[in-house]
Order: sequence, then structure tokens, then C-alpha cells
Amino acid sequence: MGDATVIRDEDASNPVAVRFDHVTKQYKLFKNDKLRLLSTFSKRIPHDTVNASDDLSFTVNRGESLALLGDNGAGKSTALKMITGVCFPTSGTVEVHGRVSALLELSAGFDMKLSGMENIDMRCQLWGLSKEESKELIPEIVEFSELGKYIDQPMRTYSSGMRARLGFAFVSSIRPDILVVDEALSVGDRKFAKKCRERVNSIIANENVTVLFVTHSTGTAKEFCHRGIVIQKGKAMFSGGIEEAVDFYTAS
Repeated sequence: MGDATVIRDEDASNPVAVRFDHVTKQYKLFKNDKLRLLSTFSKRIPHDTVNASDDLSFTVNRGESLALLGDNGAGKSTALKMITGVCFPTSGTVEVHGRVSALLELSAGFDMKLSGMENIDMRCQLWGLSKEESKELIPEIVEFSELGKYIDQPMRTYSSGMRARLGFAFVSSIRPDILVVDEALSVGDRKFAKKCRERVNSIIANENVTVLFVTHSTGTAKEFCHRGIVIQKGKAMFSGGIEEAVDFYTAS
């Protein structure tokens, strides 16, 4: 395997938002945890390898909305994880230009001992927002989450739906350059899910925001995206307009 390169900056003026250039992401599969542990000390432990991304190349220009279509296990989420910096390529080059916000595991990263409000405050600081920015943003996040008085309760008392709502409210409020969405729009009840879809639509309508949308719902892909890439077994099999991409995906 060749060398891997990751180029990541907050330059939202770059006409390219995301570029994958011959990216392969390889995972080692071991029969059990003991062998996995031993493999950290020896290269000779038997294992299978699987390419979650296999020589994957695509470019997303600034302001585009792109759907990554594919069945479960096709490698869509692995591509997103490399964009968000959760995992790294085995070979090839991943470029990301601009601040990335991800609607992935919405309730991840919260401190359950702290209240909802304290968690929002902490996340604003982690994002490097100024006191003025936070002051402006926090009421908007609280209002969107519809948590009412629960916002001052410890998050361990929240249901999973309440946590997801707060996660969505935060992530979708912080005006990213690149928004990554992974089937996260079915948050809470039907009314709140509709509100989430409207929020994503309004983010997409802002021409400077680049959106990458992972889904196997062709209806959702058509609703939100102009372009589509079909991924099968880690490879990009088709790239084009969303209608053509959906046709290719449903026929394959």
C-alpha cells in the first residue's frame, strides 16, 4: 500500500470542499479480541483484510450537495469518517477545506453528568466560538431542541431521543462550511423530524455550505442533493446528476 496523506484546513475560499484521490481504507479482521491484541506486538498474527474504501476518487466543489448512495457495508460511512477525521486512509489523499460539522452519532460526546445547558456551553468552547457568538447562538439551540425546563437537568436523565434532539440542535446551528449528514434526519417524533428536514433544507439553500449526504433512501437523496455518487464495495461505480445516480443505484 502507498502512503496516505490528509490535508485539512479551514480555508472556505478554496473552490474544492472535499477531494478523495485514490483513497483506500483497509481494516484488519481478527478471529477474536485476543488475536487482535497480539497483533499490536507481532505482524504475523493471522487475519483477513477488508477494503472499506477501495481506490475511491471524487471531488465535491464548494456549495455542492452530494449524495453518497449505497447499500449497508458499501463504504459510505467510512468515507464520512475520513472527512470528519474520525479515521484515516491507509493510502491515497483526503483533502478537506473548511469547518466540518457532522450529523452522525447525534448524542455522542455529551457529558452525562452535566446539564444540557452546560454541555452546549462546553461544545461552544470546543468549537472555538467567542463569548459573543455563543451568547447569540445558545438561545437558538435551546429553542430548537424543544427541551424546555429539561435543559437545566443532568443529561443522564434524558431519553435517547432528547439527547439526539439537543445534538441536532447544536450541530445544525453552528453554521459550518461543510455539513455531513448520515441518515440522521429521523430524530424524535414526526413533527420534530419534519423540523429537522426543514433546517437541513435551509442550510443547503445557503450557497456557501457544502453538503455530503449518506443515505439509502432515494427519495431523501433527491430531496436534498443535486449530485450523486454510487458506492459499491468501497468503489465509486457511478458519479453524475442525482436522477441518473438514483437510476443507476436502483438498477444495480
